[in-house]
Amino acid sequence: MTTARDIMTPDATCVRSSETLVDAARKMAELHVGALPICGPDEKLKGMLTDRDIVVKCVARGKDPQQCTAGEFAQNEIVTVRADDSAEQVMSVMSEHQIRRVPVIDEHVLVGIIAQADVARAMSDSQVGDLVGTVSEDS
Repeated sequence: MTTARDIMTPDATCVRSSETLVDAARKMAELHVGALPICGPDEKLKGMLTDRDIVVKCVARGKDPQQCTAGEFAQNEIVTVRADDSAEQVMSVMSEHQIRRVPVIDEHVLVGIIAQADVARAMSDSQVGDLVGTVSEDS
């Protein structure tokens, strides 16, 4: 059975909840990623920050990304998967919540992240097609 641990990108880099969105954007650019987990000072996962969040929720609303922090964009509900969840469970969670990336947790610790590209490398074309279709639907 293929698990989340098998397909995840390990050692996900967090953006601290106190970091500005400019700092987060720079980190995304350096890492060539479109999203970062948001971690608080207690190292606990607080949510996910995407490049789209920065543009749509900050810049497009006339807010200053040098003044806004990543923590302001942390969600109340954090969707995660466990490292030992099956790849099918991961795809189900991503589909159900219409998300393109999901943090992977092991013993309450962030151990990685799974993006659609990770799923695409591990699963059949039809499974990936179903996932992309579901995640891309208007809610």
